[in-house]
Amino acid sequence: MNNNIILFAGRANPGLAKAIAQDLNIPLGNCTAQQFPDGEVTVQLQESVRQKSVFIVQSTSPPVNDHLMELLAFADACRRAAARQITAIIPYFGYARADKRHGCHEPITASMVAEIMQTVGIDRVITLDLHAPQIEGFFRIPVDSLSAVSILGETLRDRLPADVVVVSPDTGRVSMATDYAQILDTSVVVVHKQRQSGTQTQVTRIVGEVRDRPCLIIDDLISTGGTIAKTVDALLDAGARPEITVAVTHGLFIQDARQQLSHDSIQQILATDTISINAENWSQLQIVSVAPLIAQMIRKDE
Repeated sequence: MNNNIILFAGRANPGLAKAIAQDLNIPLGNCTAQQFPDGEVTVQLQESVRQKSVFIVQSTSPPVNDHLMELLAFADACRRAAARQITAIIPYFGYARADKRHGCHEPITASMVAEIMQTVGIDRVITLDLHAPQIEGFFRIPVDSLSAVSILGETLRDRLPADVVVVSPDTGRVSMATDYAQILDTSVVVVHKQRQSGTQTQVTRIVGEVRDRPCLIIDDLISTGGTIAKTVDALLDAGARPEITVAVTHGLFIQDARQQLSHDSIQQILATDTISINAENWSQLQIVSVAPLIAQMIRKDE
């Protein structure tokens, strides 16, 4: 591996950073990150980055603002230490759902975050399955937006019945569902829903046939699990077999998500390690690593 490449791990997901480093056969860079009692974040690099290509692994997962500030501090430290190039590996990009205004008096927070990242000296971003693809347009720097669909799809290929149907939980995930369907050689069903609030949705209709068929519900992220739970109920009401699998790139699993997803018909849940997940005593859940995908992208810089 190129000696001019150094990989730092933020505190959001050190396990993924370690897995990437192992795949690349390099050590993680020496650094410390901590918070003062008043909540302020500080970062210290403990080795030289002068004229090196620096990669910082940090998802902006909950607590979002703390992890975002830590990433910015890392980038600023590297810039001031004369790094040649700073790449932020942000497996999960927080604020991605704030990609447009729903009213006249709202911010476009995803755009604001992109501006801040560029201001502190980040030269490039590597991320996975952005909630809104147009977020790439908020940056004036290169953005490599990878997808975990191939890894999750190949993992599922031998685990699902031949007559499985892929279910998109809303119209926004149809393209992703189509990619899964191509890998699994099956068809796509679309669930139409109406959002009632930031956390509440209502299923209005299902486009496609699910009767007597097992279902694979896909999504880019699961937050509280409410949308998936309502989708499961709607599929069962439409006659689907109670053999349901859920595949998601970003498993936030906040609030009562585990309870929402503890449906008897959900046989397995697959999520990647873009977010550090506590899977203890959760037999349904399997974590699939995206470390090889990210490591492959870094190798292209050699």
